[in-house]
Amino acid sequence: MGCCNPRTKKALKIGCGITAILLIILLVVGIILYFTILKPKDPKVTTQSVTLESIRFELFPAFHLNLTIGLILTIHNRNYGSFKYKSSRAYVTYHGDPAAEAPIQADTIPARADHDLKTTVLIDSDGFSKNPAFSGDVASGCWNFTSLTTLHGKVTVWKVLKLKATTVSTCDISVFTKFQNASSVCKSKIKF
Repeated sequence: MGCCNPRTKKALKIGCGITAILLIILLVVGIILYFTILKPKDPKVTTQSVTLESIRFELFPAFHLNLTIGLILTIHNRNYGSFKYKSSRAYVTYHGDPAAEAPIQADTIPARADHDLKTTVLIDSDGFSKNPAFSGDVASGCWNFTSLTTLHGKVTVWKVLKLKATTVSTCDISVFTKFQNASSVCKSKIKF
């Protein structure tokens, strides 16, 4: 009486075999989807414009410089998920010394779409005028700054999968006071 019917054993083996094959197929499909579609890709950041909106020099009683830079960056989200980020700040440094901060409003970057990010930065030389590179840059008329923007938020894939993510963008900004213009090169990475 403790023995199973040979037909039941055979049916159980077939059922287990089919289940194992289906699980392997689902696993392979999941891995293929992850590496082809769902694998997070770093956003591509392109500088649309960097404008020197105003410049003000004061030579006496001490040298003082104020720059207002307008930045428009286009972020191309190459992922199949949208990225909704919180309000943040962009930090600008001059050879490692703090030079400015600029607010960034919360927003959403749609999946596989472009999104413009606009901000204005007021740079005041009081924070970095003692930097050893300062006098050389005054003489050359070219100022090199670095901006760092960290956006914390959530990635939503197909309105089902939600992951916390952080994107970090770094821009090297060159301001040419003689020609009163500026240029920028940016890089960005996403972390989960």
